[in-house]
Amino acid sequence: MAETGEFVVAAADCYSIGQQVADQQGGTLARATESNQGGQSVCVIVVLVPAKDGQRPRRVEVVVPAG
Repeated sequence: MAETGEFVVAAADCYSIGQQVADQQGGTLARATESNQGGQSVCVIVVLVPAKDGQRPRRVEVVVPAG
């Protein structure tokens, strides 16, 4: 059960980090997931940034350290 609790906390951390990244980018948080890259826990954040002139939003993917 402890592993499940840790995963939920990490996911919540990635979500809050994702919200901050979305605010900085001026977009909307589309996805925030935890991943393991090179033995390091990271958050993969996907933000949709509004485009100009009615174009489709840009998809921006940012990888940041978890926690």
